[in-house]
Order: sequence, then C-alpha cells, then structure tokens
Amino acid sequence: MSVRATARVTAVRDNRGATSLPVLESEGPLAPRRTRSLTAGSARVTVVGAMSGPLGGDRLAIEVRAEPGARLTVDSAAATVALPGPGPGSGPAHYEVRLMVGEGARLDWLPEQLISAHGSELVMRTTAELATTARLVLREEQILGRHAETTGTLFSRLSVRRAGRPLLDQQTAHGPGAPGGWDGPAVLGGHRAVGQLLVVEPSFEERGPKSRLLAPTAVLTRLAGPAVLVTAVAADARELRAVLDRAREELTAAAAV
Repeated sequence: MSVRATARVTAVRDNRGATSLPVLESEGPLAPRRTRSLTAGSARVTVVGAMSGPLGGDRLAIEVRAEPGARLTVDSAAATVALPGPGPGSGPAHYEVRLMVGEGARLDWLPEQLISAHGSELVMRTTAELATTARLVLREEQILGRHAETTGTLFSRLSVRRAGRPLLDQQTAHGPGAPGGWDGPAVLGGHRAVGQLLVVEPSFEERGPKSRLLAPTAVLTRLAGPAVLVTAVAADARELRAVLDRAREELTAAAAV
C-alpha cells in the first residue's frame, strides 16, 4: 500500500533575536526533530526516516518555512533510498521539497544523499521561493545505484524563484527511461555520484565569485543574480561530498568578506 505524507517545519525569529520552531509536524516516514545548533541565534532540524522509502507509488513531501529574520539549518540523519514498489503497477514514487525563505532569513538545506536503488523509479521536485534579501544554501547529492548494482530511474527538477522572478530552473534524468546519453562521456562519463550546491547570497549581486573549474569534474557557475551554482560528478558519495564541502567553505568565506 502506497504512503502519502507531508512534514512541515516553520522557523521564526523571536523577540530575543533567536530562532524558534512553532511548527514541527510529521506524518508517515518523515520525522523532523529539533537538534542542537552550533550557531548562535539559529535553529536546527534533522529529518529522521521512520520507515524505508520512498517506495514506488509513495507521495512524500516536506515543507520548510524560514520566516523573516529566522536562521534555520535542515539536515537528515541518513541517506534517503528510493526503492521499488511492493508489486507490479506500483508506479513511480514522488518526493517534493518546498522551501520558503523570508526577508533577511537564511535557510541551509543540507540533507544526506539520495540513493536510486536498482528497479526504483522516483520523481523528485524541489522548489524554493526566496524574498529579495533571503539567503539560501542548498545541497543535493544523488547516488546512482547501491554498491555493485545499476541505478534505478530518477527524474529530478530544481526550481528557484527570488522576489517572484525565476533564478534557476533545471531538470535532470538518469537511468532506464531517461533520454539517451545520460550516462555518456558528455554527461556522467562513468561516474555514479552527481551533485550540486546552490548559494544565494545578496552580497554576491556586486561581488560574486567568477565562473570557473573547481576540479576536473566540478564547475562553479555564476547565475544571473546574487547566486552561484556548483555542479559536480564523482566516482562515489565520499568524493562528491568532499568537492561540495570545499566549495561551501569557499563560498561561505566569500560571503563574509
């Protein structure tokens, strides 16, 4: 039997300048938990997977709101593994992430990897609505197949709007049923891990980092707005994380100048 569930997190700035969490709701396999933040004035939520999945036919969603002035980090306790459905005709699983960041707020969306297991089919959609002075750090990592297995089918789309205008809208497809060439030398080139890091920082409007290669299989691209996008492919999850972590450290330092 397929599962339909939505988790909701809302962060607000209180009258002491700290961030509180008036909404922390969970359903089904999505369990957001308040965890310790190491940054003053910031809140942290860790999403715990209470069940396996998503399985074919499931429809899961998580909604995160950082209200004006709030500071919030959302991560996860473990990787998300897309698995085949319980039987023939289950159809694809759907997983939707909806992020909203208000004026002067900051959201760090840093989940663990998404693993596309053999035989699975997942449609992943992430949308972000940002106010003009909002800050966003968003990391996505996709691992195509578990150890010694081929990948499932994964369709992924990321759409970001700032002040009501499009900032980024991109779609990728991997695995059986994806357009031809997805695993060719011009795309993955034999790599099994693909990821990206999006940083939206108002100060980058005037002095954002320049587009350039960060590594043989990683590139930093300055977007048309106060944002940069790092995209990378790697042999495995560990190598991919190392590349994206180095990029995040560099961009954090650049924003602080």
